[in-house]
Amino acid sequence: MDADDLTHVLESVRDFIRTEVVPLEEQIDEQDVIPERIVTQCKEMGLYGFTIPEQYGGLGLSAYEEVQLAMELGWTTPALRSLFGTNNGIAGHVLLEGATEEQKKTWLPRLASGEVTASFGLTEADAGSDPSALATTAKRDGDHWVLNGSKRYITNSPVADVIMVFARTNPEAKGNRGISTFLVPKGTPGLSIGPKDKKMGQSGAWTADVHLDDVRVPADAVVGGEEGVDQGFRIAAKCLAHGRLHIAAVCAGMAARLVHETTEFARTREQGGAPIARFQLIQGLVADSVTDHYAGRALVLETAKAFDAGTDRIAGPAAAKYFCSEMVGRVADRAVQVHGGAGYMRGVPVERFYRDVRLFRIYEGTSQIQQVIIARDALGPAARG
Repeated sequence: MDADDLTHVLESVRDFIRTEVVPLEEQIDEQDVIPERIVTQCKEMGLYGFTIPEQYGGLGLSAYEEVQLAMELGWTTPALRSLFGTNNGIAGHVLLEGATEEQKKTWLPRLASGEVTASFGLTEADAGSDPSALATTAKRDGDHWVLNGSKRYITNSPVADVIMVFARTNPEAKGNRGISTFLVPKGTPGLSIGPKDKKMGQSGAWTADVHLDDVRVPADAVVGGEEGVDQGFRIAAKCLAHGRLHIAAVCAGMAARLVHETTEFARTREQGGAPIARFQLIQGLVADSVTDHYAGRALVLETAKAFDAGTDRIAGPAAAKYFCSEMVGRVADRAVQVHGGAGYMRGVPVERFYRDVRLFRIYEGTSQIQQVIIARDALGPAARG
C-alpha cells in the first residue's frame, strides 16, 4: 500500500477506535456483545479483509503494514479485533495458504466484505497444543466426505457462516500427518454449535464448541481439492505462524493503552498532598512498563519485516508472540498495582485489560509451545529426539 494511503487508514482506524469504541468498552464487557452499528462500521472500513489480497476484495496489507494496524486495534477491547480476526487471520489464511483458485474466488471476497464470517476449527478437548491427538475423522464415501467429532473453544463459531474443520483423513498416518481441512458451511446437516463459553475476559468475543455428527460435504470441500488431502497440518502451521505475529502486535497495542492509563492515573492521583507520579517506586513501575512496550513494539516491527522478506516465518513470529503476550501481562499487572484498590474494581479499564490479556499467553500456541519452537529452531537437530 502507498505510504500516504496507509497513513490515512491508520489515522481513520485510530479515530474510530478512540471516539466510537473506547466509550463503549464497559458496555461491551457487561453485555458480552459488540453493538451492531460498530460491526457495520468495521465492514465499511474494510476491517474484515485487511490481509486479503486486493484481487479478492481486501486491502492486501503486507505483514509490516498489518502489524501497525493491529497495534491500533490493540488500544481497545480485544473483542473488537475478534469480530474480524478470524477472517483476516487463521481462518482466512487457510484459504490463502492452501485453497484452490476456485475456492479463493468463492470465499475470499465474501470474507473481505464481511458478508461471511469464518472460523478455524482445529482445537479439541484432547488436541490443543498437540494436534497429533486430533480425533475428528473424515471418511470418504463416494463423492463425499463424512465428518464426525467435536471442536472446542472455536472463536466466532456462534456467528460463523463457514468453519474450516481439521479432520483426520488417514487414520494410519502418525503424528501430524494424515490431517485435511474442510470447508463446512453453516446449516450443513449434522453441524451444530454449543452454547457460548463463559470466559474470564474478552467479553464480546464469542467462542463455543462445534459438533459434527455425520456431516456430509462434497469432495471439493477439501481445502486445496484432491491435492489438499492430508495437507491440513502444513496449512495450519503456516496460518498459526502468521497469526502469532498479528497477536504479538495486538499485545503491543494493548501495552500502549495500559501505559497511557497508568501514567494518566499517576499524574492525577494524590497521596500525602502530592501526585503519586512523584514517588520513585511508582516511577520504577512506569519505567518498566514503558520499556516493555518499546521492546515489544520494536520486536514486532522487525519480525514483520523478516516475515515479508521470507527470511523468518517460524522462530521470529514465535518469539514475538511469546515475548509480547508475556510482556503485556506484566504491563497490565503493574497498571493494576499503580491504580491500587481502584485497579481491582469493575468498570476501571486496567481491571478489564488485566483479565483480557491473560488469554494471549494461551491461544494460538501457549507460551510453552513458543519456547519449544524458538529453542528447536536455534538448536537444530540436536534438540529433536
